[in-house]
Amino acid sequence: MPKIIELAPSSKWVELRTTKADWKKADPKLLGTLLTHMHLIRAFEETVVELAMDGLVHGPAHCSIGQEGGAAGSIVSLTVADQINGSHRGHHQFLSKALGYIMPGGVDPKQKLSTEVDTLLQRTLAEIMGLSQGFCRGRGGSMHLRWAEAGVLGTNAIVGGGVPMAAGAAWSHKHAGTDAVAVTYFGDGAVNIGSVLETMNLAAAWKLPLCFFIENNRYAVATHVEEATAEPRLSARGQAFNIASWKVDGMDPLAVHMAMEQALKHMRAGHGPAIVEADVYRYFHQNGGFPGSAFGYRSKEEEQAWRQRDPLDMMGEQMILRGLITAKEITSLRERLQASMKQAIAALTETDPDGKRGKKRIRPELWPSADFRDVGVRGDLSELEGLRTEEEATYQGQLEERKFIDAVADVMARRMETDDGVVVLGEDVHRLKGGTNGATRGLKDRFPDRVLGTPISENAFSGLGGGVAMDGRYKPVVEFMYPDFMWVAADQVFNQIGKARHMFGGDINMPLVLRSKVAMGTGYGSQHSMDPAGIFATSPGWRIVAPSTPFDYVGLMNTALKLNDPVLVIEHVDLYTSSGQAPVDDLDYHIPFGKAAVRRSGNDLTVLTYLSMVAHSLEAVEQTRVDAEVIDLRWLDRASIDWATIGASIQKTNNVLIVEQGSLGTSYGAWLSDEIQRRYFDWLDQPVQRVTGGEASPSICKVLERAACARTEEVVEALHASMREQGVNGDKA
Repeated sequence: MPKIIELAPSSKWVELRTTKADWKKADPKLLGTLLTHMHLIRAFEETVVELAMDGLVHGPAHCSIGQEGGAAGSIVSLTVADQINGSHRGHHQFLSKALGYIMPGGVDPKQKLSTEVDTLLQRTLAEIMGLSQGFCRGRGGSMHLRWAEAGVLGTNAIVGGGVPMAAGAAWSHKHAGTDAVAVTYFGDGAVNIGSVLETMNLAAAWKLPLCFFIENNRYAVATHVEEATAEPRLSARGQAFNIASWKVDGMDPLAVHMAMEQALKHMRAGHGPAIVEADVYRYFHQNGGFPGSAFGYRSKEEEQAWRQRDPLDMMGEQMILRGLITAKEITSLRERLQASMKQAIAALTETDPDGKRGKKRIRPELWPSADFRDVGVRGDLSELEGLRTEEEATYQGQLEERKFIDAVADVMARRMETDDGVVVLGEDVHRLKGGTNGATRGLKDRFPDRVLGTPISENAFSGLGGGVAMDGRYKPVVEFMYPDFMWVAADQVFNQIGKARHMFGGDINMPLVLRSKVAMGTGYGSQHSMDPAGIFATSPGWRIVAPSTPFDYVGLMNTALKLNDPVLVIEHVDLYTSSGQAPVDDLDYHIPFGKAAVRRSGNDLTVLTYLSMVAHSLEAVEQTRVDAEVIDLRWLDRASIDWATIGASIQKTNNVLIVEQGSLGTSYGAWLSDEIQRRYFDWLDQPVQRVTGGEASPSICKVLERAACARTEEVVEALHASMREQGVNGDKA
């Protein structure tokens, strides 16, 4: 018979309920502030529903009527330095945090609100309607609300997608030595998502001041929480990660406030993250102005029972009992806020001259101009002005033969030495004498608090890096041990980091560098061997650099770290052990932005390539004696590629061969060849030719792996074929 030992969780998990005594001793100013915040949210959300039903909101309108108590209760205690982000249903949190920013000392519900509040309501409504005066210039709509000055990092349409970004803000607060915290809001639907659970683990391991605020409104669209999980008390998740957790009635704003006060005390004292679960209820369907019962997934009786627990009514009744306000004064507050919303509607709409009587339309002059479409996908590059640039061919300093991997490690050490904002994070970057390849050699010893070895959780740590970048105080260098892992973190890499600048209005910075290595030929198989260039090149927001020499690596990494955009720096394992000319004592120069390098001049064929295939292409040209011009692209993304050098070469040779090593399906050359034929069709004597690997990903089998990727032999074959097609004898070149 085995001995059974009962185990207990390491962290506390409590449910907090208010008593009559709590209501009696609650600060009158606090209660008045909570009441005003909730009524402002309610008036705003009722207006949004009305406009949505009239067809004046394009896209979803996820209103939070019924959930005001959770937002106001958790936010009125936050400082201006504290930051929040949220989910697709985030109007209430945005408004409460913004109102707290405008009126940090609290709000008297009996007094008229300032014109600043009217402006807040109008700008928020304008954003939801997609208008240029909105906080994100109309790009965010209902689901992407950001106001950095007020501490709103941005709400998020991807369920759970913003949670890792909030961890980045929390890390920045902690690293800066402040007691500020971050609060990330999400619902019952997000609790079971990997990015949320990964971030809980990471935040707990690193003791980040991050509050995971769960609004448990019991339905993910129409799926009930008890259908989705065997533990519907969602704050129980904290027990798995040793996170102190509170469960509270979200329809009781004072209870939410008291739980949040305890959570804030815990976080500000340096004890790590907290979870607050608030049981709330959305009175309407997932989107729009109809109740859930209209769609058959909940009953009218259930909805009525929750409406009888309206947080606005509870707060009003308690304040009336204490003689702090009268029913008439509450009615006056509601009417004033409704009048403010009517004023906002009047500023944004007008009578539709072509519509039915009483029909309104959005004022045409308030729409963003169509030419604003692509503005802010990337930055304007002003940060690069005045940089010292060098090319190896004209460099005046001392050079010596060095290994490529040494240049990788040395330039990162130099940047961390000269810039306290540079932070390195990834799996094993702090171990194994510099990670799995030595790229971070010696950094942990020299900069122990800025070299962060992460759990195996690409979603969490890449998103955290994105949050750090958005914070603006630090420059994260994130390492993916293999680029295939980007698929694990695809939401954070593409939906969050890549889109954030544009999505939130076009004027925020995202200075993040993502390092990864192409490992074809190492025997690591299908899930560790991809070339990510083709995927990133077709994803908006990212810049891409691909160094092929030690000298270029130093300069390209330096330029990447200066950019205010996310930059993918691709490396190749074949290059790590190769040697080339590198500076002896100068690690501060930059490779010119968007400039390719002509590695060999020629007249018959333009070869466009990058990374290890530069050397393979040069070798193939030498073997075939084709008079080819070999161009090392270096900068690969749409906005950075050197069309001037490419175009001049094509107009000389009238013939193009694109050489890459990776799989056909995710090929970078597919995009590049299409663009070349659009730009230079009249100069081409034949279609653009391409060298790629096979359709399948490389296998672990040595023979099949070699068959799956391109090297010198495939380039030789392509050179001969290209010359035959053009009628040129390569042997005479």
